[in-house]
Amino acid sequence: MIHPSAIIASQAEIGRAVRIGPFCTIGRDVVIEDGAELVSHVVIDGHTRIGAGAKLFPFSTIGLAPQDLRYKGEPTRCEIGARTQIREHCSIHRGTPGGLGVTTVGEDCMLMAVTHVAHDCTLGNGVIVANNAVMGGHVWIGDNAIIGGQSALHQFARIGRGAMIAGVTGVAADVVPFGMVLGNRGVLTGLNVIGLIRRGYERACIHRLRTAFRLLFSGEGVFAERLAQIRYQFADEPLVMEMLAFIDQPSERGLIPSCLSGDQENG
Repeated sequence: MIHPSAIIASQAEIGRAVRIGPFCTIGRDVVIEDGAELVSHVVIDGHTRIGAGAKLFPFSTIGLAPQDLRYKGEPTRCEIGARTQIREHCSIHRGTPGGLGVTTVGEDCMLMAVTHVAHDCTLGNGVIVANNAVMGGHVWIGDNAIIGGQSALHQFARIGRGAMIAGVTGVAADVVPFGMVLGNRGVLTGLNVIGLIRRGYERACIHRLRTAFRLLFSGEGVFAERLAQIRYQFADEPLVMEMLAFIDQPSERGLIPSCLSGDQENG
């Protein structure tokens, strides 16, 4: 169903069973896959693809030009995964030639009201971004991470899989997978243990990850030496190896500071 007040460029590709509500505006290079729904007053522009079954709520704006003074109208992209929900007044800008050239939101995500995803960001599957959270350009967020309301992520920051950022937290550096961060200037406070349990990991597996986590972030000695010790001691632990692989990757921001004396069992 397409409401008669919607403005849709003739070149746009609209799939089957797509619902487009009142006063939506769809640009010429937009692709909307089967079963997606635009409730009303949604604007989609640029080379943007909306995945099957996604739902966009009033006044969300997707695929508009990036807020980058160097951008001169080059053909960059924005991609929204299947079944993702984008709530009221959310803005997601397309990529830049100087970055990835594409802004990506994965499948089954929830972006709550008044969130902002800047150019060249990459969000994995199942990511939840709460109200009024914002992220600068080139941010990377792993699967199933949770970004608390009114938090702010610095450009180029990386948030590992399953990490949790508390509300009203500023994140200026990388957060390891399953880490928890809180504070006006966010610091690493522990593991997202409840999140791990909800994902079905056994307690013995979580205990081993917790042990490695404590050794790495609250142990004595040089960080590089602790890293080498953990790499040897926990070589057969996939979650630990995932955390170390994240640390090994190139980073623009480095790791977020830690204030660990134990775990925060919240999720």
